Amino acid sequence: MKRICVYCGSNPGSRPGYVRAGRALGHELARRDVGLVYGGASVGVMGAVADGVLDHGGSAIGVLPHFFATKEVAHSGLDELLIVNSMHQRKARMAELSDGFIALPGGWGTIEEIFEMLTWAQLGHHEKPCGLLNIKSYYDDLFSFLEKAMEEQFVREEYRPMMMMDTSPAGLLDRFGSYRAPRVKKWIGPEET
Repeated sequence: MKRICVYCGSNPGSRPGYVRAGRALGHELARRDVGLVYGGASVGVMGAVADGVLDHGGSAIGVLPHFFATKEVAHSGLDELLIVNSMHQRKARMAELSDGFIALPGGWGTIEEIFEMLTWAQLGHHEKPCGLLNIKSYYDDLFSFLEKAMEEQFVREEYRPMMMMDTSPAGLLDRFGSYRAPRVKKWIGPEET
């Protein structure tokens, strides 16, 4: 894997462990010589991931919509900062540049971004790994929801490997290294509509 996209909060959250986890993930990416692709901000958990990468000699690409760039939240130390016109362009560019997707703790945007990549994987648009870095049990309830969606047959059991979860950056990245996308027939056929 050459680059991993990381989705996370532009706020630090209520616990110092979230920012520490961001830095730790950044450090682990740099240690493995895996580049970072992320939202381009210098603040919150986002800024911590980028700082963790850069402080350990790694590379980081930020993708930021122009309306955020003018608010002085852009990280000034990145290898590359791509300015785009919209959130849609931002997400598409980040996906194009990345070989996998990780969500650290964050809010609605973080959840929307990782679920979009998970949906694209389900639809066969990519075969890249998706994972949750579960810091301080942040994603426990979300993972329970995913289990419930499978139990209620809104998500096929065969798709389970498409979303990984781990509590450590090294553990999640190790799992990414051995990921193989499941081969599943189209999720719904004409006879099921």
